[in-house]
Amino acid sequence: MTRPAATATGFVAVLLWALLALFTVGSAPVPPLLLNALTFAVGGAIGLVWVLARGGVDRLRKVPLKVYAFGTMGLFGYHALYFTALRLAPPAEAGLIAYLWPLLIVLFSGLLPGERLGLRHVLGALAALTGAALLVLRGQTLAIDMAALPGLGIALLCALVWSGYSVLSRRIGHIPTDSVAVFCLATAVLSVPLHLALEETVWPVSALGWASVIGLGLGPVGLAFYVWDIGVKQGDIQLLGVASYAAPLFSTLILVATGIAPPSPVLFLAALLITGGAALAAWGSRRPVRART
Repeated sequence: MTRPAATATGFVAVLLWALLALFTVGSAPVPPLLLNALTFAVGGAIGLVWVLARGGVDRLRKVPLKVYAFGTMGLFGYHALYFTALRLAPPAEAGLIAYLWPLLIVLFSGLLPGERLGLRHVLGALAALTGAALLVLRGQTLAIDMAALPGLGIALLCALVWSGYSVLSRRIGHIPTDSVAVFCLATAVLSVPLHLALEETVWPVSALGWASVIGLGLGPVGLAFYVWDIGVKQGDIQLLGVASYAAPLFSTLILVATGIAPPSPVLFLAALLITGGAALAAWGSRRPVRART
């Protein structure tokens, strides 16, 4: 697969993550960790069926256990830390800090062999982060409460885990994307005891609730991780990092279109900042065309 094609494939994950809020609202009142277990079970099962249909069992057997541990740590660790952060700190502040991961991907990618980090990448990521902050805060003011510091620290750790997982995935580019199915299933299994320890079990109460859970498992918590794996391994990881800030923008637009959230002038400004930041990063990622001799 070519680099542009892999980048476009990875961006599909960003589009799918934009549906996360809509489906999460529809899945209420299922608690977060139970939702994590259910949706990753769906996403992992679909991936495993695909692997089996293609005769990929041998490929899964050849994947080292340390890679499975790494992938599970990335998926399970991120979500466990994210939900914990939202429990211990105000959601807006915790969510904004957790959403530093695209910027960290851009910065960390400069350490990868064959990659270069330019000023346009950094400026583009900062512009997009500002746009995302407008959407996350929604007119609220940041109020740092000392009691919330542990939660905010966990949110930062959450951002470090996902950005680290995404960048380090590049170093294991030879590992087939089929392995993501095992990552998802392991994440679902590990989420069960955490749910039983911290939450009350509440199942979906309607057909819409179950449809939302399945939709999450098929898309934002399913296919998204498979195409993201392709993107970060073979595509332009810096451009993908900046473009990831489009997820909260698209998510907000979907909530507005479905009547769940009201429209706001902030949307226009956020859209300008996010798309402008992505365009700036894309400009920085352009590779000079060598003259033919």
